[in-house]
Amino acid sequence: MLFKQQPLLRQKLFVLGSIAIGSVLFLVARVGTLDRLQPICPIESRLQRPEHEQIPLRTLQFKRGLLHELRRGNATKEQIRLHNLVQQLPRAIIIGVRKGGTRALLEMLNLHPAVVKASQEIHFFDNDRNYARGIEWYREKMPLSFPHQITIEKSPAYFITEEVPERIFKMNSSIKLLVIVREPTVRAVSDYTQVLEGKERKNKTYHKFEKLAIDSSTCEVNTKYKAVRTSIYTKHLERWLKFFPVEQFHIVDGDRLITDPLPELQLVERFLNLPSRISRYNLYFNATRGFYCLRFNIVFNKCLAGSKGRIHPEVDPSVVARLQKFFHPFNQKFFQITGRAFNWP
Repeated sequence: MLFKQQPLLRQKLFVLGSIAIGSVLFLVARVGTLDRLQPICPIESRLQRPEHEQIPLRTLQFKRGLLHELRRGNATKEQIRLHNLVQQLPRAIIIGVRKGGTRALLEMLNLHPAVVKASQEIHFFDNDRNYARGIEWYREKMPLSFPHQITIEKSPAYFITEEVPERIFKMNSSIKLLVIVREPTVRAVSDYTQVLEGKERKNKTYHKFEKLAIDSSTCEVNTKYKAVRTSIYTKHLERWLKFFPVEQFHIVDGDRLITDPLPELQLVERFLNLPSRISRYNLYFNATRGFYCLRFNIVFNKCLAGSKGRIHPEVDPSVVARLQKFFHPFNQKFFQITGRAFNWP
């Protein structure tokens, strides 16, 4: 019986051996073929995804919570070392515009777990005394963060200060620059309103907006008035373009950020190469305050300070019309340079 089964056994072994040898030959041939093939896009030439895109969002959220707890407890040197915390120079700066919504933009971007904000305006590049303290002084003013996070600061005076573009360029020539703008006349009135409130708080008198905005001796728009001068966006932007290409700027619609912030924030996420993270869940309209507040999670909500959204004084319609006419050609040039247009008068 055993002898009868041997031919059958040898036949099965032969078949299995043939399959094995065939498989080996196929793999050898396949590897040789792959070695000869040229990749369509060589690995070296492929764009690397930003580091924060390579980290799962859930991990980002967890690390953000951990960072918040460490800050609340005034992290020790040992905790900083253990968690690999660093103080990074900003990779993006909100450079202006004053009364355009810079604080709202910074706080809303801080909803993103890959973003860490400098809470205070540091005024490093526009203040000669601070700038003389050096770049390490500036770095020490930055918040603790994880290496994969982006630090953002905002100082709206940067946009209009002559020395700032060159100073920022010397720090980082590839930095991303955010400029948030509003309709120029509305912005000028808002600027006036903030100064007026400060004067009234100190029981000081202040001229009416109309008297400041219009030169009484010529009846023309008073370009020496800072609130008017700041709203000539294109004049300031041209100074920045001597150092940075227009591609490094992103213009944010400050008026839309008030009424419908999410689309504007999503545009900024893309500009900063961040994974899309901010959603409708993070923003809710507060009818009492009259603007959007922020929801970080089911426990922590935040609204901007009560000083935001001040009621503007009534301004003579003829002065408003004159200012709008004055700003119009500058606005058109601004739209042309930036590639973004708004429905301004």
